[in-house]
Amino acid sequence: MKLNDRNLRPATRLLMALPVAALAFSLAACGGPSRPSADDVADGIQKVYTDMGMGDAMTDDVAQCFAEKLVDSDLSNETLNYIANGEDKQSSEEDKDLTTKILTDNIQECAA
Repeated sequence: MKLNDRNLRPATRLLMALPVAALAFSLAACGGPSRPSADDVADGIQKVYTDMGMGDAMTDDVAQCFAEKLVDSDLSNETLNYIANGEDKQSSEEDKDLTTKILTDNIQECAA
């Protein structure tokens, strides 16, 4: 059998495709920070308010309501992870504006 035999080409192509597929799967697995749970975001919201000296103003139910709205929104995973870690920051100006809008739009529902 010769190296350039047509019978070897499909097998060679298949073997070359395996590393490419493995690379694609590994890159997908490392695609950035995962989306935190609403419970994690609620804990972070309470930490932010406590650090600001307003811990009494943010009950568990209110924080959970806001967290669910934030997690269900189009906010980036990065911004949600900042909040879940108790950091009062966003990954972009768009996320900052969206965070403010979500909290403002839902204050009546969540604080009731």
